[in-house]
Amino acid sequence: MADIADFANDLVQERIDLALAARKAQQVFESYEFCVDCDSSIPLARRLAVTSCTRCAACQQLNEQIGTRYAR
Repeated sequence: MADIADFANDLVQERIDLALAARKAQQVFESYEFCVDCDSSIPLARRLAVTSCTRCAACQQLNEQIGTRYAR
């Protein structure tokens, strides 16, 4: 038999789930048209394949290589 604490817990969990779903829906943003590092145009195929990309493929590869050096 459920008591008032169970009902309150269910209500709080429902509100948390709704808030998380709303936040997740807001985080979608479009890919950049130009690379943030070299200002070259990012090809449409890359922007469609990698949502939210901010760098061209060459700059992204360089950025990942630099990041792996410092991750050790």
